[in-house]
Amino acid sequence: MDKKEIVDEYYKYIAKIPAGLQYIADSLRSDNVQTALNEILNFSEGITWINQMEEVLMNQGVNTNLNKHQLEEYLNLINEGLEKQDFVLVADIFEYEVLPYFEEIVA
Repeated sequence: MDKKEIVDEYYKYIAKIPAGLQYIADSLRSDNVQTALNEILNFSEGITWINQMEEVLMNQGVNTNLNKHQLEEYLNLINEGLEKQDFVLVADIFEYEVLPYFEEIVA
């Protein structure tokens, strides 16, 4: 895969994230917790892929404007909410913090 293909795949994936985040928040708010938890797992795996791609892209001189520290902070907040089983809080984090963050990256 060449540099252009990697960049294209990365941004195609990033562009899909906001809809997924809203789906997670909506699922949590409608008491469809199991679906939301499965999607949160998918999101977590996606973040792992994004981090791997970030390293590849940075090594090729591509700046993606992803703030890993901010993303880690969101993940920590989500984990805390999940540990407490405070699904309203987790939904709020996804919708009002993580979603705008990724919308800004997509824009």
